[in-house]
Amino acid sequence: QVQLVESGGGLVQPGGSLRLSCAASGFSFSTYVMRWYRQAPGKERELVAAISGTSDSINYADSVKGRFTISRDNAKTTAFLQMNSLKPEDTAVYYCNACKMWLDYWGQGTQVTVSS
Repeated sequence: QVQLVESGGGLVQPGGSLRLSCAASGFSFSTYVMRWYRQAPGKERELVAAISGTSDSINYADSVKGRFTISRDNAKTTAFLQMNSLKPEDTAVYYCNACKMWLDYWGQGTQVTVSS
């Protein structure tokens, strides 16, 4: 059974940091591209960051470049999103996604709220 379980969300003040984790199971983790998406209230889901299976290709949305870092540990089948210098506009539900060809898996999401 495929599972993606996000954790690490919460409430943080502007300028603070959070580290999201996505624990994966039930599929060949190292062969999948891992992505983080987010969806704010009333807005469409947007791609935040993506990392290839071997971590040799990494991409970020312009809105998070220089502040967020995506990584993965294939031995632990876990993906991460380190978020620094958080802004109120980063408030959203963050989702983990695993994708390979036509296969596409999603986690349940974790809430990140940036507020003073």
